[in-house]
Amino acid sequence: MRLYAGISRNFITDSAHNQIAGKLKAAFFQSYGFNPTDNEINSWRNSLLNISTVFQNSDLLDHGVILEYQLPMSSRRLDCLICGKNDTRRDNAVIIELKQWSKCEESIGENEVTTWVGGAKRDILHPSAQSSGYRWYLQDSHTAFYEGSDPIELSSCAYLHNYDYDPDDVIFAPKFKQVILDSPLFTADDTDTLSSFLFERLSGGQGIDVLNRIEQGKYRPSKQLMDHVSQMIKGNPLYILLDEQRVVYDEIFALVKGGFHRRQKYVIIVKGGPGTGKSVVAINLMADLLGEQYNAQYATGSRAFTQTLRKAIGTRGSIQFKYFNSYVAAEQNDIDVLICDESHRIRETSNNRYTAKTKYSSSPQIDELLRAAKVTVFFIDDQQIVRPGEIGSSLYIEGAAKRHNAVLHEHELEIQFRCNGSEGFVNWVENTLGIRRTANVLWSSQEQFDFRILDSAQALETAIKEKVSQGFTGRVTAGFCWPWSTQLNPDGSLVNDVVIDDYIRPWNARDELSGLPKNIPKAQLWAYDPNGINQIGCIYTAQGFEFDYIGVIFGKDLTYDLDKGSWVGDYRYSYDPVVKKSGDHFLGLVKNTYRVLLSRGIKGCYVYFMDKDTEKFFKSRMEYY
Repeated sequence: MRLYAGISRNFITDSAHNQIAGKLKAAFFQSYGFNPTDNEINSWRNSLLNISTVFQNSDLLDHGVILEYQLPMSSRRLDCLICGKNDTRRDNAVIIELKQWSKCEESIGENEVTTWVGGAKRDILHPSAQSSGYRWYLQDSHTAFYEGSDPIELSSCAYLHNYDYDPDDVIFAPKFKQVILDSPLFTADDTDTLSSFLFERLSGGQGIDVLNRIEQGKYRPSKQLMDHVSQMIKGNPLYILLDEQRVVYDEIFALVKGGFHRRQKYVIIVKGGPGTGKSVVAINLMADLLGEQYNAQYATGSRAFTQTLRKAIGTRGSIQFKYFNSYVAAEQNDIDVLICDESHRIRETSNNRYTAKTKYSSSPQIDELLRAAKVTVFFIDDQQIVRPGEIGSSLYIEGAAKRHNAVLHEHELEIQFRCNGSEGFVNWVENTLGIRRTANVLWSSQEQFDFRILDSAQALETAIKEKVSQGFTGRVTAGFCWPWSTQLNPDGSLVNDVVIDDYIRPWNARDELSGLPKNIPKAQLWAYDPNGINQIGCIYTAQGFEFDYIGVIFGKDLTYDLDKGSWVGDYRYSYDPVVKKSGDHFLGLVKNTYRVLLSRGIKGCYVYFMDKDTEKFFKSRMEYY
């Protein structure tokens, strides 16, 4: 998706006649259903006029121009891309990151500077690092830039059109030497140099043909986190970190390297909704910290997630992957860096019904985690709490950090990688479920994410299995609205617990079941094992994972009352023994459950509603029903 694409001479004319910002605003509204901010409109007006002047002075009149181009599988948009042929007739394209900055200050991060953004001083990725990240990302995911014998050659740069050149300025600090060589930075005094940089790559013109190649290109299937963890642990990261992801990554490394030997604890909270790449950042950190010989450990509150990571990594590395309740006996600062993923699953205490009385801990679980590590990083989504015993939240962690006199840093991830890069889908789901109000009231047929409502559970399963047969990953999940058998059938098969008319299927196998056939994975590996497609997953086996396509059977534990205009939680239809006893918290927990299930898909989500009024309500929030 892009907000503008065309020939450069028309872009220059639109900018000169002050029409370009209006066209982008109209395209933005058509794509997202609400207007951009005034700051963004002013940024378009100022920055694009400056770059259009550079194009005109460079005689780049027969070239393709794309503005506000959404990176595949991401909600991030690059500012400007210009394309054409070079003097040897090779197809070329240049990404130009545009900034209105006039000054910046030093940051502790390896790739960051500090500047005034959004009403406050913030650590921001260096413009050259940002444009380089976009280039690497496209080269890794867009067929036009990597496929065939003659892929489009891609370059990148940054243009700070309000910035006065000073060789001693922070933005040209020695630590940025390599990233500026990789992706040059041009200031207000460098327009001639920028023109030369562009002309060298695009002097042959004929940009419309190259533009069409980019527009018609396809995206490589998304990399699945679990398929590549083992390679990442071996120091071969397969994910590109963009913008705030890289800021978080760099800050943690800076704290580890710079303040590591001080007698000071550090706590970093990284907030982000479904699909914003929390686990991608966490795994990258884990891999690289281990590669730097730091004692880094990775902990979660999810048995399925932890066991799947251990399975992917293998026996040798699995010792570094633990649970939140693994640190009862940990000594002060035993661990260099503790990465706590899915931190919303932190519990009040590490004690449970299996804990021997002699090993009971008198400390809150959060205190055990903070005591164990010099640097503790919490990745969290405050809206993913689905059990009453889970108390992890940003505020809760902040309070604990203060008690431990830790230096607190907070970040929020916003780039959307799941849901085909459509942050609008997650916002729409949250709005429709009444979790929070967002601008995405209606789901548009123009969205790239494949959302469908199916007429039956069988049709849902058939659609998901068809996608799997085409080489995509997929699973069918359901609300916890049926019992979960503790025994196998006499023939060793799973009991078909999920019964909807003539549709009968088993839940994923309980971990404690013995004698399972080899083709039936236990619950902890349901998301990882290809044979998991033959069982229905629940919230506890799906949370934390992602698939190309997710199927959701929306049960009667959560329904919409059309007469009252409100959501109703009905514990009579719940077979979750803990959640159904949660009293006033039941409605919020089941809402969060379906929010999690609906947001597991990268490319698509298919749903079957058991309650037809709830289906009618969802359809009333969709443009094409």
